[in-house]
Amino acid sequence: MTDTTLLEQPVDAAAATLRELETPSLVLDRDRMERNIARLRGRLAKFDVSLRPHLKTAKSIDVARRLYPDAPGPITVSTLAEAEYFASHGFSDITYAVGLAPDKAERALRLRGQGVDLKVVLDTVDQARALAAAGAALGVGPAALIEIDSDGHRGGLAPGDPAIGDVAAALRDGGVELMGVLTHAGESYGLRTPEALAEAADGERAAAVAAAKQLRALSHQCPVVSVGSTPTAHFARNLDGVTEMRAGVYMFFDLVMHGIGVCTLDDIAVSVLATVIGRKPEKGWILIDAGWMALSRDRGTASQAVDQRYGAVCDLEGRPYPDLLVAEASQEHGILAIRGGGDQPLPDLPVGARVRILPNHACATAAQHEAYNVVHGASPVVEARWPRIRGW
Repeated sequence: MTDTTLLEQPVDAAAATLRELETPSLVLDRDRMERNIARLRGRLAKFDVSLRPHLKTAKSIDVARRLYPDAPGPITVSTLAEAEYFASHGFSDITYAVGLAPDKAERALRLRGQGVDLKVVLDTVDQARALAAAGAALGVGPAALIEIDSDGHRGGLAPGDPAIGDVAAALRDGGVELMGVLTHAGESYGLRTPEALAEAADGERAAAVAAAKQLRALSHQCPVVSVGSTPTAHFARNLDGVTEMRAGVYMFFDLVMHGIGVCTLDDIAVSVLATVIGRKPEKGWILIDAGWMALSRDRGTASQAVDQRYGAVCDLEGRPYPDLLVAEASQEHGILAIRGGGDQPLPDLPVGARVRILPNHACATAAQHEAYNVVHGASPVVEARWPRIRGW
C-alpha cells in the first residue's frame, strides 16, 4: 500500500522560493535530473541490455517514478531499508547489491515471502549456507547473485577462481536459486580519460562474462550478467554477453563525476542552499551556514587534477562563481574562498545573500538531508518537497 504522506509533500507557503527556504537545504533541479536520466537511457538503447537503476543516491520514490513514469521496473538498492521502502511503493524486482551479512538473511527473505523478487549478493560458501538456512526456516525460496571482482576494487571473486563453483554448489545444495553474476568497476572512479574509462568498461564486461561462462561450464544456470558504474555505463563500447547495466549517481552527477569527465558542471542536479553569515575580507573569506553536516566530509576530488575542496559555489540560479569554493568546513560553518588564494576579488555577497554549493559526492551530501526541495532550472520557485528514505 502506498503511503501518500511520503510523496510530494506540499511546500510551506512561507518558503515557496529559494529566497525564503530555511538554510541549509538540499535543492534538486528537476530539469537537469530528467536530462541526465534521458541521456543514459538513450545511450544504452543501442545495446541489448536492460537498465537497473541504483537508487542508493536518490533514495526517493519521487525520483524513482521519474525513472519509471508508467509502472515500476527493476531497481538496485544498497540497504534493506531501501528495499522495504521501494517495495512498499510497488517495486518488486529488486537487487540488494551489498554483500549479504548472514544476520540480515532472514529480514531479506521476509520481502521474498511478501512476493518481492529480491536478489541478494554474496561471494562465500558461508554466506550461501546462511541464506539457505534462513530460507528453510522461513519456508521461502531465496535467490542470489555471485559477486565478481572485475578490478580489485572491493569484494567478489576473480573470474577463474574455483571458489565461484564452490559457492554455486553451496547455493544449489541449499535450495537457493542462482540468478547469475554481478560486478562493479569501482576503480573507474579513479580514471580521467575517455579511453581509460572505455577500457574499464571492457574489463568489467569481460570479467562478468567469463565468470558466467565458468558457471555454465559447471552446469549452473546463469541468466543474469550484471555490470555497472556510472562511468562505465557512459563509456561502454561493447556489452555483448551482458544482460543488465546498473548505475546510480548519473541521475544527479557531482563534482567527482565532473572531474572524471563523465559530466559537465551544468549537469549536476543537486546542490545545497546556504546563507552568507559573515565576511572576513582581510582573510579573503565569506562565511556561510553550511558546514560538513550539510555538505558531508567527502573530499572525493582531492586526488583529482582539480581539487574542489568541499564544493563549488554557485549563485541562486545555479551558475558557478569562477574559482569560488567552500575552502574549509567545520560542523555548521563553511568558509568560501578563491581557489588557491588567487588574486581575483571575492564576489559581492553581503550577509544574508544566498548561494548554492555543488557537492563532491551527491550520495554523501544528499544523505545529510531529509528531503529534496525541487526547482525547475534557474527558477527560484520550490515546486515540491520530495522526502528521502534514510537508515539501514
